[in-house]
Amino acid sequence: MAEFIHLDPATVAEALRRGEDPRNLEECTKQILTYAYESLPNPPIPITSAPRCPRSRSASAAAPDGVDRISLLPDTILANIVTRLPIKDAARTATLSRRWRPVWRATPLVLLDAHLLRRSFARSPPTRADTPGLVAAVSRILASHPGPFRCVHLLCGFMGSQMAQLEHWLRFLAAKGVEDLVLVNRPWPLDSPLPAAILRISTLTRLYIGLWKFPDTDRLPRNTAFPRLRELGIYSVVMEKEGSEIEWMVERSPVLETLNIMGANKQAVRIRLESKSLRCVQISLSFVRSFALVDAPCLERLVLYGSCRRGDDSCDRVKIGHAPNLQVLGFLETGNHMLEIHDSFVSAGIRSTPSALFTSVKILGLLVNFGVSHDAKMLPNFLKCFPNAEALHITCDKCTEATSLVISPNFWDAAGPIESIVSHVNVLTIREFKGEPNAISFLQYFVQNAQMLKNMAVVLANPSYTSYSIDTLGTARILRSVKWASKICSTQVYKSDDPEGGQVWSFKRGSDYGIRDPFVY
Repeated sequence: MAEFIHLDPATVAEALRRGEDPRNLEECTKQILTYAYESLPNPPIPITSAPRCPRSRSASAAAPDGVDRISLLPDTILANIVTRLPIKDAARTATLSRRWRPVWRATPLVLLDAHLLRRSFARSPPTRADTPGLVAAVSRILASHPGPFRCVHLLCGFMGSQMAQLEHWLRFLAAKGVEDLVLVNRPWPLDSPLPAAILRISTLTRLYIGLWKFPDTDRLPRNTAFPRLRELGIYSVVMEKEGSEIEWMVERSPVLETLNIMGANKQAVRIRLESKSLRCVQISLSFVRSFALVDAPCLERLVLYGSCRRGDDSCDRVKIGHAPNLQVLGFLETGNHMLEIHDSFVSAGIRSTPSALFTSVKILGLLVNFGVSHDAKMLPNFLKCFPNAEALHITCDKCTEATSLVISPNFWDAAGPIESIVSHVNVLTIREFKGEPNAISFLQYFVQNAQMLKNMAVVLANPSYTSYSIDTLGTARILRSVKWASKICSTQVYKSDDPEGGQVWSFKRGSDYGIRDPFVY
């Protein structure tokens, strides 16, 4: 059996005992880590920073007159130089001259453990054999620097067997005022307990944790708080209290603006949010049995992507209460989400009441399985809840049912006028289009009624993964076969080169307020 990078011997043995191929689990773990790393915030110094150049006599003689002008710069500029260097290079500046000796110790620390590896983090992932050396190096750096600690990102260690040392680090970080902390474990096991000491760091402005078991909050002081925390990420973390740990964190973070959750799928979680400061909430690839947005007056973006299902017919409840500034919402699933707006449930065939309208949403993303008639019939009801939507992004879900009823093309007209389509939507994208009859009839209905439409893109599913009976020319012919309500629409029809199901959600894009519509890519 080949050597495994991510799996520990106990996990490999357990997989073999169950008759499973541990290589599949290894590949799955690799994909989880890749997505987690891509979703982390960018550190102040790139992980893939350029390698150091070897010392040479010509390189050291930069100035013809031999005067070291850099060392004559003010302390603030020298500190700015040091804080932009990988940790090894930053520490070595103390050996340059007497002038540089105190600079590193006086500069707020930036520590990325990826810079301590002997090889490129991007080209070759760290192994268990690297962990002892990393642990020793991190311990030396934390002990030798007086603080404060500006940024510490620890991503490369298999910390399941290093819990005592990890708790020691966290106490150091708390004492030295760390602000930006990213702590991702290398599995397995997946449920290594994260020391509760991490929840005693009150200086944090950003915190991301990944591949841990969430600490037991019952043993923490009642006055535990994160008064400066603005950004929180929880990735593939085991939560034994059905996700109430998230509510606990949000309640104690009075200035929290961004909440990112990924991979909460080991068991069902129930998330209930009340926050006066949250602006962006993103939940990806998680098993969320119920989500309740109770009170979030500043929330601008809510993204629920890739719900994990357990094979039953039950739906996940999504309740949206008081969020008067919510402008970006996606991806609601017509077949999986039981939508409740202001205490009113949205049901197929039942006319929407004024209390079930959410007028602030301008950008709407939906996941629709047009191959299932019930899911397609729910689409008008969802759309009617957001009458002022200006951009509509629909992803066609993959149909796994053997048979499906084709709804009548007259269904869309019989459903009654949809205000957003008639009066507001100027951008439409349909991705993973496979040409199901229900999808075609909706597309025809849409272009016949969308008076304000300016840009439309129909993106066919990647034929390498999905078979369908329509091509780009066929789709274009269908669109030309009906009379369009808009006379100024630019239309694109093309095949996707994305993986099956489309691209995974980008947390960075979703929380970038410089991008008005994060669903466009």
